Amino acid sequence: MWSQNQWQKTIYGNSQAHRLARYAQIFNTVEGNTTFYATPSLQNVQNWHAATHDGFKFTFKLPKHITHELRLQNAGPALQQFFRVMDPLMSRTGMWKIQLPASFGPQSLPQLAQFLTQVPQGLTYGVEVRNSAFFAKGEAEQALNRLLISHQCNRIIMDSRPVFAAPPTTSAVIDAHQKKTNVPVHAIATASNPVVRFIGHPQAEANVHFFQNWLKQLPLWIAQHKQPYLFIHTPDNHDAPQLAVDLYRLLQQELQHSSSPLTDINLLPQHQHTTTQLGFDL
Repeated sequence: MWSQNQWQKTIYGNSQAHRLARYAQIFNTVEGNTTFYATPSLQNVQNWHAATHDGFKFTFKLPKHITHELRLQNAGPALQQFFRVMDPLMSRTGMWKIQLPASFGPQSLPQLAQFLTQVPQGLTYGVEVRNSAFFAKGEAEQALNRLLISHQCNRIIMDSRPVFAAPPTTSAVIDAHQKKTNVPVHAIATASNPVVRFIGHPQAEANVHFFQNWLKQLPLWIAQHKQPYLFIHTPDNHDAPQLAVDLYRLLQQELQHSSSPLTDINLLPQHQHTTTQLGFDL
């Protein structure tokens, strides 16, 4: 997302207008979740293009009508209609996400295999699965990974350990526990753009512990000439921008002597002191 009223103090400053444009000045990608619920209007798509720049990349979810209702079957007309509307943003979309329901299990892999031959070719895709069989390190998971590798399709990794380590004592955490998927974290890259969705703990300092493995894995992928995508969430997403900046700076420090150093990233000045409070050595 790129629009939250609670981000007024960290992202938008005194202006409510052009929120996406302001977001794109700070971050270089966004998870466009709105397309999961409905195909946007052509005017909205054109507005999103006008608000961003060539260095910014969207990642859009395919509509749930295709992934959850049709379950990837007989989806040709729906795919054509969706990509026709999204055409103005083709060059600025880094990945098209295929989020599948928990009921989509090993028996449905043939549908996924067929679907990956029907989507527009030459684009980058990512698949997010939620069925427990795909996290058991058995034949089902191996079959899924082989399928994704054969189609150069990325496996989307959900790291919900931080939020599930938080006690359900607030409405935001309770809601997150009900809506988020609690699955093992398998850090596998099946293509060139591994995706990590990090669902943070409500206490900012607790996330440093959970992010340690990613401080090793992300630089490893980058050294292998992959371009990972990292999306940061918090239970109510109110603090997500600041957590994203804090974790980015830890990664920046890890990569400072590598061949792929990261550029600086900042929110509004009055909130930059948070990193010191967390004890980050910047």
